[in-house]
Amino acid sequence: MQKLTEEYLEDAIEDSKPYASSGKVNMDLPNFDETMKDLLGVTIITNEGESLSAGDHHHYIPMQSTSKIIGLMLALQDFGKDRVFQTVGMEPMGDFFNSISQLESYDTSKPFNPMINAGAIATAALIKGKSVENRFNRYFDFLKKITNNNELQMSEEVYQAERANSARNRSLAYFMQSTGTLVTSVDDALELYFRMNSVMMCSEDFARVGAFLARGGMTSESEERLIPPHHLRTVKAIMMTSGMYNSSGHYAVEAGFPCKSGVSGSIIGAIPGRMGVGVIGPAISPKGNSTAGGALIKKLSQDLELNMFGVENT
Repeated sequence: MQKLTEEYLEDAIEDSKPYASSGKVNMDLPNFDETMKDLLGVTIITNEGESLSAGDHHHYIPMQSTSKIIGLMLALQDFGKDRVFQTVGMEPMGDFFNSISQLESYDTSKPFNPMINAGAIATAALIKGKSVENRFNRYFDFLKKITNNNELQMSEEVYQAERANSARNRSLAYFMQSTGTLVTSVDDALELYFRMNSVMMCSEDFARVGAFLARGGMTSESEERLIPPHHLRTVKAIMMTSGMYNSSGHYAVEAGFPCKSGVSGSIIGAIPGRMGVGVIGPAISPKGNSTAGGALIKKLSQDLELNMFGVENT
C-alpha cells in the first residue's frame, strides 16, 4: 500500500490533472471560466487529526450540491428518518440531477433521494426555524462547527446567480408543491436551498466534512458527538448510492467509499474509521462530477486501499 504523504498527493494531483481536458467549467457560476479548468486540489484529514494537502487546495469554490449532506443531517436531526423519508425517497436513479421527468413519470409523488435537486429542496424545507434567515443560520452554524472554520462566507454573487438561473429548480419546487411534498412555501424552500449552495469552501473545509462523517459525527478538535451514529449511517449510505449523481454506481465500484459531488467541481469523501477527503476540480462531466477530481478519488482509493469492499478490509 502506498504511504500517505504530501509528496505522494502532489504526484497524484499531477497524474490526475490531464482528466480535466474531458470536462467543462460551469459558466453559470460567477467568476468561473476556462482559466479554472486545470485547477485541482486535495486535502486528506485522518481520524487521528493529521492534515495533508496538495495542488490548488487554497482555492475557494461554492459548495453547490455538497451542501445536500449538511441539509440531510439537519433534517434527520429535526424529524428523524421515518419522517424525512416520507417526504423524499432513498433510491438511486438514472436520470440527471435536475430531472423533472422523474417526479411525473414514476408511481410516486416524492423525489427519488435527497442528493438530487428535487430531493434536496424537499429536504431543505424540513429544516426547522421561524424564518429562512433563522434556518440558514442553523445550517451555517452547524457547518462552521463541522469544519472548525468560523470564517466561512456565503457568496452574495453565487446566491444571486442561483436565483437568476433558478427556472428548473422553481419548476421542481412548484411541481412538488402541487403534490403536497413541500412543507413550506416554494420561495422559502428555494431561498434556503440557494443560500446553502452558495457557501464558499476550500479543499480543507470539504475534507473536514468528510472527516466528520468518518469519525462518527465528531470533529477532530472535539469529542462532542454532533449527530447520532444512526443518522450518520443513513447519510453515508445515501452518499454511496446517490452522491455522485447517475455515476454513483461507477464510483461505488471504482472508489468504494461514500462520496458527494457538486457542479462547482467539489467532492467530499468519507472513509469510515480512517479519513475524510476534500477535492476541488472545476472541470466537470456532463453528469456533474469533477473529471480530474473523480480520477483523483479513484487513484487514492486504489493506492491507499480505501475501497470498503476490498478483500483486505473484510
